[in-house]
Amino acid sequence: MCPHQPRCPDAEASDREAARSVHRDDRVGVVELCNGVLLWDDTGELLPSGRIIPPRRPMDSAA
Repeated sequence: MCPHQPRCPDAEASDREAARSVHRDDRVGVVELCNGVLLWDDTGELLPSGRIIPPRRPMDSAA
């Protein structure tokens, strides 16, 4: 449960990435948000429900 005021967006909300960061692990490039979402540096996400959100980072045009 989010202790912040105003409350952080729910993990299923479209603005879920606006939740506050509670932990960062630079070794693996992941941030844990207050709402339980794991957000990777490549913009991929893992929701608490187990649903995976694929990375949305633009593709390198040189590739």
